Amino acid sequence: QVQLVESGGGLVQPGGSLRLSCAAPGFALYDYAIGWFRQAPGKEREGVSCFSTSGSVIYYTDSMEGRFTISRDIAKNTVYLQMNSLKPEDTAVYYCANGGDCYSDFSLFGSWGQGTQVTVSP
Repeated sequence: QVQLVESGGGLVQPGGSLRLSCAAPGFALYDYAIGWFRQAPGKEREGVSCFSTSGSVIYYTDSMEGRFTISRDIAKNTVYLQMNSLKPEDTAVYYCANGGDCYSDFSLFGSWGQGTQVTVSP
């Protein structure tokens, strides 16, 4: 089973930036669609973005497109989520997951990482 490892979270001031990384040691990430998701306390899991096996990108929420950018480095076997102009409402645990496609039904994604905390606060 693919194990995914997220990193790059932390505390950042509003308006700041973070870059999250999703790695899968021993597995080729380009064989899968890789999605980024987030979950804030007391809220449902929310889709952020997804990088398909064909290289196409989707953003699950219009408000994130333009501030968040997903990318893939095949040589480093890593998928990134660049987050700019962060807002307090972006505070959440961010997860990556793999799937056969960029599903709108998040339960169809297979392996999930342990998550990385992003806190946006003055």
